[in-house]
Amino acid sequence: MKDLNPLIIQVNQSLITLLKSLETNDWDRQTVAKKWKVKDVAAHLLDGNLRTLSIQRDRYFGEKPPSNPTYSELVSWLNQLNADWVQASKRLSPEVLILLLEVTNPLCESHYQSLDLAEEAIFSVAWAGESTSLNWKHVAREYTERWLHQQQIRAAIDDDYLLQAIFYHPFLDTLMLALPHTFRAVESPVGTSIEIEIPTIDQLMTWSLTKNESGWEVLSHSTQQTENKVIIAGKSAWKLFSKSLRSEAIQDQISLSGDEKLGQKVLEMVSFMA
Repeated sequence: MKDLNPLIIQVNQSLITLLKSLETNDWDRQTVAKKWKVKDVAAHLLDGNLRTLSIQRDRYFGEKPPSNPTYSELVSWLNQLNADWVQASKRLSPEVLILLLEVTNPLCESHYQSLDLAEEAIFSVAWAGESTSLNWKHVAREYTERWLHQQQIRAAIDDDYLLQAIFYHPFLDTLMLALPHTFRAVESPVGTSIEIEIPTIDQLMTWSLTKNESGWEVLSHSTQQTENKVIIAGKSAWKLFSKSLRSEAIQDQISLSGDEKLGQKVLEMVSFMA
């Protein structure tokens, strides 16, 4: 069980510093989120804060999802919520966005810190295939959301700050929770293993996915030897697993060895509601 609350605070602080450093024209730079400029992504982060406080802390559900939605229906509903907010936020200045983020970030941090990490979360981590999740996974997912959207802004201005392993490894470690779910229908002999390597600007990060009697299991910092290996460039991995890019677009930044069908399955993992 991991507690990523301290990192959420650090990432939130770095966001405010980043936004205050932007030049006027930076706010209109295109991000890897194809429909969003830098200012739109900042507005989406504010929306996340306000929804956290209203729904998670105050238990106020102003807009309810469709009844018994399929996964794709839930994704479509969330996408429309996000689009509605971003459109309305176009009337807000960058200065107002920063002000509201400065006010709401600490309130969200306090809420996350109030949670018992061993208790059941208000929402499951659906992309990991769970119908119920514990709060430590919920907080970890919140960290990935904050990391991802800040990184979209940083990538637009060619800034690698969040690609340091201290921030990047916990992000990817959380995303890898989706690997067993991604492989749930893959039939392989017990003992089959795939190693995933992602080199970053300051550290080589590794994971192994292994088939055991009860299913697939993923482990971080693995040194298990296997001929099945997937290597993904650090600057591209976050885009791949958030569905910002698909593997066909970054083939020159991916290396597969051993059973390529297993390797290709790793590349299909998406660890966000997308």
